[in-house]
Amino acid sequence: MKCRVSYLLRFYLLTVLVFIAAKVVFMLAYYSEHPFTVGDVSDVVRHGLSLDLSTALYFLIVPFLLTIVSIWARVPRWLFCVYYAFIAVAFALAFVADTSLYGFWQFKLDASCLQYLESPAEAAASVSAGYLLLRGVVLVVIAALIYGLYGLNGPANTHPAHIAHPPVFPRLYETTLYGMLLPLIIIGIRGGLGESTTNIGQVYFSQNQFLNHSAVNPVFSFLSSLSKSGDYIVCYDYYTDDECASLTDGLYNTISDQPDTLLNSTRPNIVIILMESCGGQFTELGGHPEITPRLNALAHEAVYFTECYANSWRTDKGVVSTLSGYPAFPITSVMKIPEKSRLLPSIAKSLTSENYSTAFYYGGDINFTNMRSYLVGTGYQQLRWKADYSRSYQTTAQWGVRDDLMFSSLLEDIKSERSNHWMKTLLTLSSHEPWDVPTSDLDDEVYNAFHYLDRCVGTFIDSLRQTPQWKDLLVVILPDHGLRYQGVDETTRLYNHIPMLWVGGAVSKPRRISHLCNQSDLAATLLGQLGLPHDEYTFSRDILSSNYHRPTASHTYNNGITIYDTTGFMAYDLDAARVIAHEGTDTARLLRQARALLQLTSKDLTHSLTTAKKKTTKAPFASKK
Repeated sequence: MKCRVSYLLRFYLLTVLVFIAAKVVFMLAYYSEHPFTVGDVSDVVRHGLSLDLSTALYFLIVPFLLTIVSIWARVPRWLFCVYYAFIAVAFALAFVADTSLYGFWQFKLDASCLQYLESPAEAAASVSAGYLLLRGVVLVVIAALIYGLYGLNGPANTHPAHIAHPPVFPRLYETTLYGMLLPLIIIGIRGGLGESTTNIGQVYFSQNQFLNHSAVNPVFSFLSSLSKSGDYIVCYDYYTDDECASLTDGLYNTISDQPDTLLNSTRPNIVIILMESCGGQFTELGGHPEITPRLNALAHEAVYFTECYANSWRTDKGVVSTLSGYPAFPITSVMKIPEKSRLLPSIAKSLTSENYSTAFYYGGDINFTNMRSYLVGTGYQQLRWKADYSRSYQTTAQWGVRDDLMFSSLLEDIKSERSNHWMKTLLTLSSHEPWDVPTSDLDDEVYNAFHYLDRCVGTFIDSLRQTPQWKDLLVVILPDHGLRYQGVDETTRLYNHIPMLWVGGAVSKPRRISHLCNQSDLAATLLGQLGLPHDEYTFSRDILSSNYHRPTASHTYNNGITIYDTTGFMAYDLDAARVIAHEGTDTARLLRQARALLQLTSKDLTHSLTTAKKKTTKAPFASKK
């Protein structure tokens, strides 16, 4: 019995030590970007220990059960070896993936990484072959090391072979003791008997988010998010329905009331350019006019929305917010829920009903994150993507066809367009890791990529001016989201601050619009200018309407939300359940507002999905009538 108990204790403690070592290595990997002290390491280990202890219990269950079996029968050694190999590979994958992805995502490993398994080429496009090879080697080394450590611990001892018939009573006694320990293991995994269960937020201890993230066990982070993947819907219930309605009353208007007029045509042809990651930090908004000189110049001849903010931090969410006027969520990706995404209103769908032809251009994989389903379902009649171009074009960038070639393709299609009215959308891709653009104008590779994008946009506009289509054309230019870079992240307003420009012959005169808004307000605002109804766009506001009385911008990120209005700014971490950044003095009101928004929007999502499912269920019976 002592041998078996000793084995289980050694296994458990070894697992905890492996988790602790992984934290230290993770911190060392990012020391140049996030300097820390020895005291910080101690704090990270100490505060993260509760999560490590709980997570280690998950992996103790199999050895625990095999140990019980070994009381009654000899357990083959290879069973233990297979399990050691499994957890060695699993841990190595978690540690390497977590450390590698954190530099891109700035949050701990979760199930969202699984979406890249659907399109591995898209994931590989962000990094070089050398980068992947190095991490492959590191993964093998770490897995071998962990396996070796568990192998030294050996399997649990089985009953002595020299005893032909071991006494039954001692074995029953030992089995009973282990049975009594099982509830304790379950309680340990749960995190105690209280209402709160084991969660990521319990290890947060600092105002420095890097230290909080370092304390989080990546294995637990991944496992806990498996049931909360891209199509997982979280219902945020903070208030009664009446309280929520009171907090959000008047926030969204679905009718344009005497809107200010920006255009000289109610039926212009339209081009929407969604610029990958081009947040305001790379423009004059962030004090970097040298990165995007063409956009800055265009701002002086355009309708320039100076206080526009992105809804989210990912392309799949930003595209839906921009084109469908629908909010983004901290975890859920609406684009990855076909039963909802295909039913959303969209600018393309609204214009199709007005006899516009519609087309969407993207140089990458249109199937990534269920984009094709969303685009087709929301009114785009023609899709042009990587597969529609020659092999030589497809390999001009890691992600696919580089931006200058896509703009040229779009320009040629505009010149040859025969429809009376049309709308085309281009989603760029070159301003994305690994920043592989064909120019070298700026020393910083990230800044240089956005400078290249800026040049592509400027050249495209210059070429359009020379066409007869320019006279009746509206070009809407805005990013899909911002980018974490050089200290700019969700704790700053600048991260979400994005430029939005309306330019073209259809623009009556240059204007600066300083109304606070989200990119999701584009749909209602544009349709309002065209004199078209937008009552289907529940969460998109015509900010030029006289009934726009509550200017507010919100932004969701990985399990967090920020909100900004005329009184201040606040960032709230849902894992830690606390405010992590704020401006102004009315933070408590902003927090209530943010929570009410999460509740209102998530309830709309779940309600619409429930309704859709009911219709689907009734359809077969209805067809028999």
